[in-house]
Amino acid sequence: MLGAKQVGVLVLVATFAINSSLQQGCEPSVTKLGTGGTVCKGALVFSDEFDTLNLDTWQHEITLAGGGNWEFQMYYNNRSNSYTKDSKLFIRPGLTSDQYGEAFLSSGVLNLHGGAPADECTNPSFYGCERSGNPTNLLNPIKSARLRTINSFTFQYGQVEVRAKMPSGDWLWPAAWLLPAKNAYGTWPSSGEIDITESRGNLNLLQDGKNIGSEMSGSTLHFGPYVGLNAYEKAHWEKSTAAGQGFDKDFHNFQMDWTPDFIRFGIDGEEIGRIDPGVGGFWEYGGFAADAPGVENPWRFGTKMAPFDQQFYIVLNLAVGGVAYFPDTAVNGNGGKPWLNTSPQAAADFWNGRGQWLPTWNLDVNEGEAAALQIDYVKVWAL
Repeated sequence: MLGAKQVGVLVLVATFAINSSLQQGCEPSVTKLGTGGTVCKGALVFSDEFDTLNLDTWQHEITLAGGGNWEFQMYYNNRSNSYTKDSKLFIRPGLTSDQYGEAFLSSGVLNLHGGAPADECTNPSFYGCERSGNPTNLLNPIKSARLRTINSFTFQYGQVEVRAKMPSGDWLWPAAWLLPAKNAYGTWPSSGEIDITESRGNLNLLQDGKNIGSEMSGSTLHFGPYVGLNAYEKAHWEKSTAAGQGFDKDFHNFQMDWTPDFIRFGIDGEEIGRIDPGVGGFWEYGGFAADAPGVENPWRFGTKMAPFDQQFYIVLNLAVGGVAYFPDTAVNGNGGKPWLNTSPQAAADFWNGRGQWLPTWNLDVNEGEAAALQIDYVKVWAL
């Protein structure tokens, strides 16, 4: 059932959930944890209320890769970009030029190959571990953070709730989502992706007269046999706030129930979308046989929920720009989008337009926290 639950403060409670199976009255859950063992139905199996930034729980990604969308941020482990305060996690953007100088963007070299295990580059794709800047292809002009539980917590099926406040600022792209731990059905998107919430920081970004900026949250499943065939449009839902009451104004509960029969998404207890793929599974639901004759079904040996019948981990991040998520046709109330998704120098175009978007981040006000993705807590219950 979607909705907030009152529970005690716990940091990582998978061990508690397994041990509680020994207690009288434990009803086994369909939820399975990467650590194994029996889980009691209704048990709180993961909880972080961010009294501290627990680096045993959250691994920072260190990469220039841009999430496959040539986004404009680099991901670091740095307390300027990720920190806890007042029992909240802040993921806050910053400028690369503040650290290295502006000339570095067009002439420097960024090498993220660290010497210690905690400093290792986590994603080499898209020149993610080392890049050289030039006037056409600038180095990533923004610093940010992406945190994940791949080394500490994975699960299959459960009820997830992320209480968060979205950032305010043009071209900011916050997200809370899940990725597969083992890629049991192959590389993305064959093994799936679950986006619990993602949004855009623009206060007045309109597409066909609708605000697709801070007043809208989207929930999406990504699935398909290969990169060029992703049926996410058939598993995407949106919820909009009242005008002027965007998701950047206050905290909201972003929720998901993930079961062996269906997945449903909700916000503040209201269901916004549900998917039951039926006995034909996501292969038939996506219509792939008609769209790609001759391509094999990568989920033919899974359950009807495949690829969403495996262990996934949690991801929290704040991206910026890129060449996919912000439509070129959208109208921005603060001025036009300074780059095109088809531009061969999108990062440079974005950076050259900073006189327009940078003031909307208000980095010089209250330590720039209005531009941060703020997470009050992340919790997972067994179903």
